[in-house]
Amino acid sequence: MEQKTLSVKGMSCGHCVSSIKENVGELGGVSKVNVDLQRAKVAVQYDADQVTVDSIKEVIEEQGYDVEGIESANS
Repeated sequence: MEQKTLSVKGMSCGHCVSSIKENVGELGGVSKVNVDLQRAKVAVQYDADQVTVDSIKEVIEEQGYDVEGIESANS
């Protein structure tokens, strides 16, 4: 399992959190999505054999948010 934390600009409310969690969570291989609205961060745990971080980023950007950075985390 891989874990990445994405810095996401444009999230402002509970609907933003729900939208990102639902859409990223629907990707095959994603096992966990945590959204921190105050810090503007989205932490995603996923199977790199099934989904790429670029696919996760694309889904977030399709919702109208800007991904400004990606940090790796130890799993």
